[in-house]
Amino acid sequence: MKKRKTLQELTLFDRFLFDETMENPENMQAMLEIILGKDIMLKYLPQSEKEQRTSLGFRLVKMDVWAQDEEGVVYDAEAQRRNTGNLPKRSRYYQSLIDCKLLQPGVDDFNQLNPVVIIMIMPFDLFHEKKYRYTFSMQCEEVDGILLNDGAVRIFLNTHGEDDENITSELKELLYLIENTNDRGRIFQSEKVRKISESVRTIQNNEEVGVRYMQAWEERLMYEREAREEGREECRGRINALNLKLAELGRTDDITRAAADSAYQEKLLREFGL
Repeated sequence: MKKRKTLQELTLFDRFLFDETMENPENMQAMLEIILGKDIMLKYLPQSEKEQRTSLGFRLVKMDVWAQDEEGVVYDAEAQRRNTGNLPKRSRYYQSLIDCKLLQPGVDDFNQLNPVVIIMIMPFDLFHEKKYRYTFSMQCEEVDGILLNDGAVRIFLNTHGEDDENITSELKELLYLIENTNDRGRIFQSEKVRKISESVRTIQNNEEVGVRYMQAWEERLMYEREAREEGREECRGRINALNLKLAELGRTDDITRAAADSAYQEKLLREFGL
């Protein structure tokens, strides 16, 4: 069984601590102001693990922290510890899910769509250019300087960047805090980063939060066990269906061979569309 970290061992790359920290509107606002380099006033309280899907038949996505400011800009901030190999397209999917919720039914003026900013923070360099920050917005390939101005921006932050001259010292401190959350000896010069760090300490020492963390961990283990059991049941059902088909066709030798050779068994499952 995977060993559970203590609440005090978590960093801001751990979803639970990131969500708990950024649900505080002061922390979320400070983080956005540092990343975007401008003053922001949030209109609504941030929501962690906001569920999004276009309909019941489509994939459910839980976004880390969602917020909206008084100018109507919608933000989704994600801490991504692992390179899953699909982050650019995941950011596109997140943007589309947010967009589909922004217009009321019957509204046909797409200019009413809110600006959307997707932020992904990672401890690795997704684009291998040694940058701390990669910002993407739509622009014309044929004519330099023509932007689509569709209101959508995606920002990928890399805590291991090397271009110090292209970011503020405050953003560099924020990225350091996110990855090295438990470095008790670090003294931050930025007041905003210092306040986020102090808020994290308060959360990690809060007994009520500790109970929620333990419950969340136990729920996760329960869901994983149920998923494994469902997977096993589904696998047994597929194999039973395969064996019935093979028996009906008189291919009993294939039943025996498939039981001893998993690769051959998988080949037969694909052959019969199971």
